[in-house]
Amino acid sequence: MSLKIKIIASVVFVVSLLIGFTRPTPAQTVEIPPTISEVRPNTVFNDVPNTIEVKGTHFAPSAQVKIGGSDISTSEALVTNYMGETSLLANLPLAFAPGVYTIYVINDIANPLTTSASLPAGLTVKLPGIPTRPQMSISSYSTNATSGIIYGHDFQLTVRLANFGGSRAKGLQVTFVAPELLMLGNGGVVSKDGLNQGDAIDIAQNMTAATYFYGQTTTTVDMTVSYYDEKGTSYSDKFTLNLKVYDTYNDLPRATATPTGSHFSQLIVSSYKTDILLLQPGMQFKLDLTINNMGDLPAKGVTMIVGGGSSSGGGSGTPGPGGISGSGGDFSNFAPVGTSNVQLLGDISAQSSLVASQQLIVNVNTNPGAYPMKVTLSYTDSKGTQINDEQVITLLVYSLPNVDIGFYQPVSDMFTYQANILPLQVINMGRKSAILGNMTVTSPSGMVENSQAFVGTLEPGGYFTLDAMLTPGMAGQAEILVTINYTDDFNTSRTVSKTLTVNVVEMQVEPGVDPNNPNGNSGEIPVMQTETLWQKIVRFFLGLFGLDSSSNSGSQSIPVEPTKPLIIPAVPGGKG
Repeated sequence: MSLKIKIIASVVFVVSLLIGFTRPTPAQTVEIPPTISEVRPNTVFNDVPNTIEVKGTHFAPSAQVKIGGSDISTSEALVTNYMGETSLLANLPLAFAPGVYTIYVINDIANPLTTSASLPAGLTVKLPGIPTRPQMSISSYSTNATSGIIYGHDFQLTVRLANFGGSRAKGLQVTFVAPELLMLGNGGVVSKDGLNQGDAIDIAQNMTAATYFYGQTTTTVDMTVSYYDEKGTSYSDKFTLNLKVYDTYNDLPRATATPTGSHFSQLIVSSYKTDILLLQPGMQFKLDLTINNMGDLPAKGVTMIVGGGSSSGGGSGTPGPGGISGSGGDFSNFAPVGTSNVQLLGDISAQSSLVASQQLIVNVNTNPGAYPMKVTLSYTDSKGTQINDEQVITLLVYSLPNVDIGFYQPVSDMFTYQANILPLQVINMGRKSAILGNMTVTSPSGMVENSQAFVGTLEPGGYFTLDAMLTPGMAGQAEILVTINYTDDFNTSRTVSKTLTVNVVEMQVEPGVDPNNPNGNSGEIPVMQTETLWQKIVRFFLGLFGLDSSSNSGSQSIPVEPTKPLIIPAVPGGKG
């Protein structure tokens, strides 16, 4: 080989070697694992679906959010939306189990151990929040009548009442009403001081059946619970209870070869009402009672004793033959007027009824509340036996505010399209303090301003004033309606209102000003003067010589005193 060839081969080898050293080595891809910095929100309630945001770094578009415990493999995958390298949105389904969970982010599902990050205790799932108000609920209820409620047998209903709300319930009042049952002892009203959050209390009510139960297995009792919270806000919850009754039809005799029958007389007070809807202390009223004979035999010589009592042969403590005891009842709240509490009603046929009336008066010292009243029906059955059927009814007594609404000073005629003061005043005419709500003033005859105010507590003889402003739109008699709302003793919203009238006259308008009258701005009214005969002759000769012959009988102005604006002094309102 020649020297030239060797030199060329050496150069090629060196160049190849240099090229091999300078060629770049391919870079290896290194995947950076994600990190989690926070979860927003970190606490949710499971009564609604929730969307959470996971914040961090190095999230891949294929990233998956999982929720669970310490083991990523057993965690539950959530529907995930990629929002960027630092944000992921995940959907938490409805009713997800409450607890404290670890949040995972996995960039590569095929390689979860090296491409994932976790945040322990990243999310807390809770049950729906407990309301801050008190909330009554019935845990259980039962009677001591194991075989069912039987006519003629008293029983006790026990209700376990619980407060599942978020605060204390104060002033509990439980009222029982049942069309087929009679309340014993308290008229069906039970009061308790209060019930703390999470506590329970047993409410007991003694009752008796008002009638036989034929072909029935249950009867209903309406239970109303009224209470208020720490702020004085009142609440009322109503429950319907189903009680087991004994079917009296099972005791009736069946047809046999020798027919027998069960015959009896039975009187009950099926309904009652008063001629005055709302009874108050000092009121006289008429009580009407509907008495039914539910038996199949007549009741003879029926005597009604209001307040309780008995006739001869009616049991222990009754007087001798022919005597009637009607003075042992309770008359501290209701007393008979006009006649005694004993009335002879005569005979009542089987399956018939009559209405008996009794005039009563409410004692002036009676406090508001529900008062039971005993009524005894004494009669003789078909065997000549004297029977006393005792009934209990309940009368409600209210103490409604006695207020007078009027003006605290005389109101003169008002003008249309002008604001006029209405000096209103509310006076407590009763013997007790009254708690009143908002006082509202309206009028169909115009616009009323400063038309509402809170009255509050008024002592006996105290007053409250309000200076409303009325702008009437028409003349005549304008009606002003004053309404005051309040809550009665049984937590029922009521109103007291009165319509007052004022006289409205048309507003006086000043006459317009003539721009041609030089005295137009002086408040004077021009009066035309009559031209004399001599003035007419002078004007004739002036016209012959081409001089001014116009009438010089100008007008004379009479000064008029400008109208002064009507000013009514405003008396400041308040309480007395």
